[in-house]
Amino acid sequence: MKRPIAFALVLILSFIAPAMAQDIVVGHYGAMTGGTATFGISTDEGIRLALDKINADGGVLGKQVKLVTEDTQGKPEEAVTAVQKLINQDKVVAVLGEVASSNSLAAAPVCQRSRVPMLSPASTNPKVTQVGNYIFRSCFIDPFQGAAMANFAMNDLKAKRFAVLYDVKQAYSNGLREFFIETVKKAGGEIVADESYSTDDIDFKAQLTKIRNTNPDAVYVPGYYTEVGLICRQAKELGLNAPLMGGDGWDSEQTFKIGGDAVNGNYFTNHYSPEEDRPAVKQFVDAYKAKYNGKTPDAMAILGYDAMNLMAAAITKAGNTKGKDIRDALADTKDFPGASGTITIDKERNAQKPIVVLKIENGATKFMTSVQP
Repeated sequence: MKRPIAFALVLILSFIAPAMAQDIVVGHYGAMTGGTATFGISTDEGIRLALDKINADGGVLGKQVKLVTEDTQGKPEEAVTAVQKLINQDKVVAVLGEVASSNSLAAAPVCQRSRVPMLSPASTNPKVTQVGNYIFRSCFIDPFQGAAMANFAMNDLKAKRFAVLYDVKQAYSNGLREFFIETVKKAGGEIVADESYSTDDIDFKAQLTKIRNTNPDAVYVPGYYTEVGLICRQAKELGLNAPLMGGDGWDSEQTFKIGGDAVNGNYFTNHYSPEEDRPAVKQFVDAYKAKYNGKTPDAMAILGYDAMNLMAAAITKAGNTKGKDIRDALADTKDFPGASGTITIDKERNAQKPIVVLKIENGATKFMTSVQP
């Protein structure tokens, strides 16, 4: 009986293997576990939502698109390992990721050396795409994000004196701090305190006490959600009542869970608002909720969705899966109709697209304004 069974297995595999070889394989690397896991999970959900429609509509170049996701645990060294595996073992034709700029900076050289196009959905530090001409992003960059919040604070909130509390270990946080301070000083504002912390710190009271004693009009905290939630709570406990402001690293349900009521009254810049009255946003939000049990998509979800659609369009335009041709097609992107906004890739391989400012009220975000690039 053993020989017929073995023969049958070989026969079955001989049909399956060629079918799998016909798939176009795209890689995604992101934090599926660890302190920034909501970023990776939301991005992956957005990518898979886009893939559902792409494959239902016939795929790309007449083939189905298969996604392989690797967990970085939110660590740069794991990001390198993940991308090496995607390229060398899974033979992906392109890579999507990461969200955190430090992780993208670690893995981008692997893609560049291998001539495999990499498209980050959400890394905003300018240095990411400076790694090489195979590295792209489909989001805005920190000079725009930092300046947008500084201008909003000075023009809309009438703030003049600012404190800054940033994560010294994160390229994202360092970049936003730099561009926020630069914009404030150019506009005649004052930086009265400039304090730092490190990723995974849990006690910020020493820095917040120093900041409180300078009596700022507002405090800029360009960090990621786990630390931001704790900072909001401890600021309130110390009687620091000036509004806190941040960037897209705040956009996670964990900010609200960790920060509780202390997050109310604060502001952050982001890639979109589910409240936006645009058909593309409404269609995306409805489709996402239908697929993920009513869950409201955060910014990383819509950025993952747009990145997958943009990459599929580039492969289609290239007409094949050669790295150089996909790279050229990505570089030639103009007025791509993303759900989060229209995307044009500039000569530095960054996306030109609008930004929104949100306020947290009663444990939810409220759309305040949109800023064009």
